[in-house]
Formats: sequence, C-alpha cells, structure tokens
Amino acid sequence: MHRLSKLFGHHSDTRPPPPGPQGVAAFPAEADCFRYRKQRGVNLGSWFVLERWIADSPFQSAASPAQSDLDVARGGNAKEILEHHWDTWITDEDWAWLTAQGINTVRIPVGFYHVCGADPSVLPGTDFADFQHVFEGAWARITGALVSAHKHGLGVLLDLHAAPGKQNADSHSGTSSPHPAFFAKQANMKHTIHVLSALLSHLTAFANSYTPPLPNLVGIELLNEPQPGAQSAALEKWYLDVFHALRAIDPSVPLYIGDSWMTDQYADFLSRSATQFAVLDHHLYRCFTSGDTSTSASEHARRLADPNEWAPKMFARVSQKLESAGCALVVGEWSGALNPGSLHGEQNEADARQAYVSAQLQMFERYCSGWFFWTYKKESAGDKGWSFRDAVAAGVFPGNMALTVQAAVVDDPGHMARRDAAKDKALDEHATYWNQWPGNYDHWRFAEGFIQGWDDAWGFLSTSASHPGAFVQELGFRGPWAKRRAQAHAREKGDGNLWEFEHGFSQGTAAARADFVTTHC
Repeated sequence: MHRLSKLFGHHSDTRPPPPGPQGVAAFPAEADCFRYRKQRGVNLGSWFVLERWIADSPFQSAASPAQSDLDVARGGNAKEILEHHWDTWITDEDWAWLTAQGINTVRIPVGFYHVCGADPSVLPGTDFADFQHVFEGAWARITGALVSAHKHGLGVLLDLHAAPGKQNADSHSGTSSPHPAFFAKQANMKHTIHVLSALLSHLTAFANSYTPPLPNLVGIELLNEPQPGAQSAALEKWYLDVFHALRAIDPSVPLYIGDSWMTDQYADFLSRSATQFAVLDHHLYRCFTSGDTSTSASEHARRLADPNEWAPKMFARVSQKLESAGCALVVGEWSGALNPGSLHGEQNEADARQAYVSAQLQMFERYCSGWFFWTYKKESAGDKGWSFRDAVAAGVFPGNMALTVQAAVVDDPGHMARRDAAKDKALDEHATYWNQWPGNYDHWRFAEGFIQGWDDAWGFLSTSASHPGAFVQELGFRGPWAKRRAQAHAREKGDGNLWEFEHGFSQGTAAARADFVTTHC
C-alpha cells in the first residue's frame, strides 16, 4: 500500500472503509489523500488523443489531412501503429522520472472512442462507428495507466478531450472537421453523457477489482475546452445533467468542468449548483494573440506577479468565491511557451523564460488547488516552452515548486503545544472582534474548527515527509475539504453559527502550514 494510505492513522488495515452518508466512503480514506492534496501535474499529451505537433510518427500512414485520431484510424495499419505508440510513449521510466521531479498527478486526455474496449456502445452513430477494432485496445492501456501511476504515488485526472460531434473546432477533439456539432445536435450531447457514464462505471469497477481498491483516480473532466458560443445556457444545463448521471454512479469522484474562458460565469454556476466535490478548470496561454506577441517576456512576468493586474485579480476573486462554496479552481493547461516577439530585446532568453514560468507558478500556487503543465514531452526534443522534460533539462522550469523537508518528520510532539497556543491566540482575536456587536455566538465552534483544520493540514504535511528532501504533499482543495468537515460538525453538533467553525477551520489550516514550513522546511 502506498504511504499516503497512512494519513491521519485512521485505518490500520487494507480493507476499504465502510460506506458513509449517501454511499460515500468514510472520510478521510486513502482516495481522499490523492483527491484533496495540492495537485502539481503535467498533461500526458498525445498519448491517446494525438496531436501531430507533439508526436508526428503515428501520422505517417494517416489519411488526409492527417491531423486527427480519425485520420489515423482511416489510414493504413492504424491498429498496429496506435498500439505501438500507446505502449512506448509513456513507460515506467516516465512515471519514475515524473515522481522524482515532484509531480504528483497527471492529466490524461482521452477520446470517447478510447472507451470502446470497455463498452462498444459508445461508437454507433458517431464518426468512429467503424473503428472499434482500431481503438478497442486503448482501454487496457488506460486502466494500466491507473495501476502504473499508483505504483509511483501519482494521481490520475481523466479528461474527455474528444466528445461525439466535437465540442470545439480543433483537431485534438477527434476529427479534422472544422465544423463542431456537439452543441448543434442534442443527440451528441445526450450520447456524451452515456460515454461519461460508461467511462466512470468501468473505471470504478476496475479500481474496485483490486485488493485494496486503487485510490488514485482524482477526478473526471467532463469536457475539454468546450466552445458553446451562444449555447452557454445549454452547456450549463448539460453540466447539471452530467452531474446527476455521474453522482448516481459514484458520488465521491470529483467532477471537473471547463470554463470556456468565461471564468467568472462558470464560477458563479458552480457556486450555486455544485452539491459535492466540483472543480473549475481554466486554461492559460500567453503566446497566441497579437497582444501576447507585442508584450515582452519580462512584462508578461510582471503582470502575473502584480496583484493589481487583471490575471491575479481574477484568480483571487474566483478562487475565493469557489472555496467559499466548497468548490475549487485548477489550471488544467498552461505552458512556458512565448511568441518569438515576446523575446525580442530580452538580454538573457533563458532568464526571461524562467522568470515567466516562475511568475505563473507562483500565481497558481497562491490561488489554485492544482495546475497541469502542457505537455509532458514532445517527440522532437528541445522545445523549452511546451515540453516539460525539455524545460526541466534547460533549467527553465524551477525546482522549487513543492515544499521539501530538511529532515524526515518522524515525530514532532511540540507541534501540539504550538497548535494550542496558535488556537488560543486566534480565538482571542476572533472573540474580541465579534463581541463588539451584540449577538448570540458559539466561539467554541471557532476553536473546534481551528483544531480540526490544523490537524488535517498537519496530517497531509507530516505524513508525506518521510526522508530528507522529500516533496511534501499539502492540503490543496481546501474548499471541498472544509465543506465536508463542516457538514460532519453540523451533523454531530448542529448547524447554529456554523460559520464560526468554518472561519476557525480556515485559520487552522493556514496556521499549520506556516508552522510546518518554519519548523521543517
């Protein structure tokens, strides 16, 4: 069993915990450790959903225009070409290397047709109806990825990158057609719910077939970069329909939705609609527009670091709104890529690139529950902007993205005394502030929340610090975690003045992290 299973010491054996309310496993379970920790990840781009600019060799026998998965399927020797690619693009060496860099989660883009090996009914009526024999072998590789990732302590976010009818005009949505029909035909939207239901059903069945069950599926992303245009209301309704369908299958699996670059709108949507663990995914690139081209790399970095600029203000606003609603924000795609125009006039290109990447990371670390670099690698080496492996090799990607400990945290009995002192100080400040106004308060709830928040945050931090230089896993999805803790508190002690527990919990998690960094990092 992976070391994370020992978090908090709540379970001493390897049996799955008993079901809790609404069929959700007891909290926290091992799966919670993977799902709620801060995700520092990469996309395994062009493993299953192919993109020619990343991996060219699978397209050598593809049908014209040779840009998409469907083009490869329509070409010669497609089954053999794809299965060779699936078996060689990501190997055990890749999993081990990622772990050594401090990566703890991967986002894996898949197409609906990759699910046909588990459920052939995902194909009829689609552009891929005649290609079951080509893609049916993908399922064994997808489930194998879950096993291999777990062996290395990595979580897996499965992302539906290509839906029936295409949700955007790009070739990475499965076909080379420039006319997406996902929103134009209700049948496509309905069929995609069937696809996602099949994906989750078969994934959970596979994970549960292990003893103990595999705990490292951190979520399902419902749709990559949907472009609804005037159909935004239809997308919101579709998201709600998918929530209902997938929660009926497994209510514990986090569900991620794309924001269509309308981040405030979909943050509002989740805030009023999400009843369980839901995450908003925002993608951020600064190399495509004329404005990006005319902005220098150093100016891009400055704007990302300045809290008064648009991007940091948006991230601060949205993350706070989502966390308060028990949801979370991640950046599912970003890169170090810059338009050549942004590097004109920079005295040192390497330094400018590193400063740009560092500014993005610092913003994501401050405001987000997780981030995923696009992409892990390219077939042609040397791209320091888009290839994580090349960015690391060139020193463009900084090595300080995750906390590390100076020595193994075997025991720290003094942290309890520090916790209680911090709690007393915070409680005194809390009570002094609110007692200025007459009212009926339950300040004891603040104290209980502080203790619970400290203990939970400390549990994540200390359990993963097993040796000098270890990458520390920390509580990242504070909104969903706090929501579950508050619900448990309310069930046990009533929900009067529950806000005091929530305030205490938030301060306790922050105080524990600050104390751990000071003491052990």
